[in-house]
Amino acid sequence: MRILFVCMGNICRSPTAEAVMRALLRAEGLEQAIAIDSAGTGGWHAGDPPDARAVATARSRDLVVEGAARAVTAEDFERFDLVLAMDRDNERDLLARAPDDAARAKVRLLREFDPAAVAAGDLDVPDPYYGGPNGFEHVLDLVEAACRGLLDDVRPAGAT
Repeated sequence: MRILFVCMGNICRSPTAEAVMRALLRAEGLEQAIAIDSAGTGGWHAGDPPDARAVATARSRDLVVEGAARAVTAEDFERFDLVLAMDRDNERDLLARAPDDAARAKVRLLREFDPAAVAAGDLDVPDPYYGGPNGFEHVLDLVEAACRGLLDDVRPAGAT
């Protein structure tokens, strides 16, 4: 199983989701069974490190947000089993880029895996880039809940 997390610039939300999921996979011994990565719908931050506010917020919860921003490529739709958008705008961009119906079927919203978000009808992870530090805390809360649900959904049969 291969999962790609996608936001707009790949410096805040998607690397945060990647860090959360990596920690969950590590805790369950599933790092070899489930591969993850992150990307952005835009390439203007390509090569940049994650936003320092996202890094600091994650660090306060013993999570490591790292890597270099990159843009989604056509090959990503072939390489990944799930392409998880952080919000509806990202989802719309991904669906427009997907080369065929099979690729479009891989595109979902991350918060679809959080039953509370589904029940509330609120499936977007808001972009914290232009807000204050509380926005990054809120994003981390949302992403943690969604990634727990995602792990339950993709956990290999027989794994606990």
